[in-house]
Amino acid sequence: MNKVVVGAQWGDEGKAKITDLLAQDADLIIRYQGGCNAGHTVVVDNKTFKFHLVPSGILYEGKDCFIGAGTVILPEYFEEEVQGLINDGIDVSRLKVSPLASITMPYHTEVDGYTENTSTKGKIGTTKKGIGPTYTDKYARIGLKIQDLYSLDTLEEKLDVILPLKNKTLEKVYGLQPYTKEKVLELCQKYAKIFEPYVCFEWQELLEKSRNKKVLFEGAQGVMLDIDYGTYPFVTSSNPIGGGAATGSGFGPKMIDEVIGVAKAYVTRVGEGPFVTELSNEIGDRIREVGHEYGVTTGRPRRCGWFDAVTMRYAVLVGGLTTVALTKVDVFDRFDEIKVCTAYKDNRNGKIYKSYPTDVYMHKYLEPVYETHKGWNEDITGIREYSNLPENCRKYLARLEELLEVPVSIVSVGPDREQTIFK
Repeated sequence: MNKVVVGAQWGDEGKAKITDLLAQDADLIIRYQGGCNAGHTVVVDNKTFKFHLVPSGILYEGKDCFIGAGTVILPEYFEEEVQGLINDGIDVSRLKVSPLASITMPYHTEVDGYTENTSTKGKIGTTKKGIGPTYTDKYARIGLKIQDLYSLDTLEEKLDVILPLKNKTLEKVYGLQPYTKEKVLELCQKYAKIFEPYVCFEWQELLEKSRNKKVLFEGAQGVMLDIDYGTYPFVTSSNPIGGGAATGSGFGPKMIDEVIGVAKAYVTRVGEGPFVTELSNEIGDRIREVGHEYGVTTGRPRRCGWFDAVTMRYAVLVGGLTTVALTKVDVFDRFDEIKVCTAYKDNRNGKIYKSYPTDVYMHKYLEPVYETHKGWNEDITGIREYSNLPENCRKYLARLEELLEVPVSIVSVGPDREQTIFK
């Protein structure tokens, strides 16, 4: 079966660990969207690997890993990440990059940084890695793709169109320095060398050969950060949902058999935007410290809150989820009570919402409607069989299945590979 791993909340749900586990049975692992604004952590034999662009399946020998056309790549960051893997003794010869992936240029990171640093109202809370501006240029049809680096005629022709437009914007709108054609050509020459060992011009043949093999699609961020279905405008600039795997990889939707939504037993969020179940109190602080909730890419403390079944049901719908992998269940090992949000209440008129309200600007008037579950007060990190989980833990998981109407098929009880229960 071909599977897609999707973040079912606001990202940072533990997708890398689940992808890493499922990669054991896959022949090809494809990262289909996003850029180095994503951070995925995998722990193997007590060693921590942090991924930003490279599919986490690279840790297995004999697995082809492909960075698809739906991604945007900051060359210097890519080079640093790959070199780190080489230094750790990982074979990166199986890593391939689509020539259709978009390049994040220095002016993209400059614009991103300027926008975030000068915004007060409307601040998004980006990682300042130039992701949004890169996608903006992609859709404005003035972006550069990796394949452009290997044709001087193509590159010069595109720059003659792009640079007058970019420089006008850089100078007039942002007060930033313009770029000469010579400077950009010099940068592109450097980027061509970075990507040369990995760019796969035979990507069509690669996908064709994989039609009868097992493919794992790896997403970044999460459904609630999707550019179309997330908490717009506090979102990323691509489509992390299950449907994004088809457009970002080069495979059609018929290649997808299962969509696994990864969610924490609670909810976290990095950056700005609405978060109805956020706990700005000692309970939120406790979840953060026990769960080590700090961003992989930014190091920023994550906002923490109780599990939100309203957003999760929405994620099941628009994300195309067929099953759920629930991570960090062990964080609640010493909690007497655990709450689950089953609806929202509008404090202006008392209206109850069981379906997700997509107008995020009215979320400031919403408060969570909770139900309370008993904790289990027991260390579950060493448990490997579902039936051996404490009764209250199993009741909690069963209630989530009932609310979401999809099975919880994977339960993670710790960061290591073996700390995983397959139901």
